[in-house]
Amino acid sequence: MQRTAPRLTRILACAAVPVMLVVAGCSSDSGDGAKGSKDKAGAPSSATPSPSQTTKKVEPAKFAELPQACKSISAKTTASLVPKAKTKNGTPAISSDLSSRTGCSWNGLDDKGVKGSQYRWLDVSFYRYESDASLGSGQERAVENLAKELAKVQETEGAKKLRTATATGVGDEAKTVAYQLRKTDEDFVYASVVARTGNVLVLLSYNGAGYAGAATPSEKTVMDGAVKAAKEAVAAVAAANK
Repeated sequence: MQRTAPRLTRILACAAVPVMLVVAGCSSDSGDGAKGSKDKAGAPSSATPSPSQTTKKVEPAKFAELPQACKSISAKTTASLVPKAKTKNGTPAISSDLSSRTGCSWNGLDDKGVKGSQYRWLDVSFYRYESDASLGSGQERAVENLAKELAKVQETEGAKKLRTATATGVGDEAKTVAYQLRKTDEDFVYASVVARTGNVLVLLSYNGAGYAGAATPSEKTVMDGAVKAAKEAVAAVAAANK
C-alpha cells in the first residue's frame, strides 16, 4: 500500500508523454511485467540483417576491356564490304568512356561510271556492362539490353520486308534483322546483327544501295557481309581480354 501513491504518480506522468517516448521512458517499472514490455517493444539487435546478408552477390563480369573498334574488323574485310571507304581505317565514334562504349564506321561510294555506283555503309558498336549488386551481373544486364537493342532495330521507321532470325556461331547469342528502306530516292538493303558475348553487346549494321542505274545489292550479299564482320568483332572482344 505504501507504493501506491508513487506508482500512480509515475503512471500519470507517463500518460502525458508522447506515445513514441513511452516505450523508452516509461516501461522501466520494476517487476517481471516491465521486463516483458521491453522485450516486445524493441527487437533484439541480432534480428537486424548485417550488410553481408542484405548485399546480393552477383557473378563477376566476364570481360573488363573493349577492343579498339576501328581495328575490331580486319582491313581485308572492311575493304571488301566498303570498297571505296572515305576513311580506310574507319571513323571512330565519340565516346566519353572507351571502357564501356566504343564504335567505328566506314562508308563510301564506288563509282563505276556508266554502270552506275554502289554505296556501302558499315558500322560497329560495343557496349560493356559491369556487374552491379542492385542491377545484376554484367551478363544479365547484357542479355536485357540485347532485347532492347533488337527491339529498336525492329521498330525502324519505314522499314519494309523486315525479317528477324537467330544467328549461329556469333558469340553467346545473336539475332539478325534484314529489311529494306527507301531513302534519297533509292532502295537500300539493310542487315543488322545484335550479338552478345559475355557481358558485352556487339551491334553491327551494314547496308548498301545502287545509284544511277546500278543494281540494288541482294539481301543475301548484305547479310553475309554483316555476319562475317560481326564474327570478327565478337572475336576481337575475347582477344582484347587475353
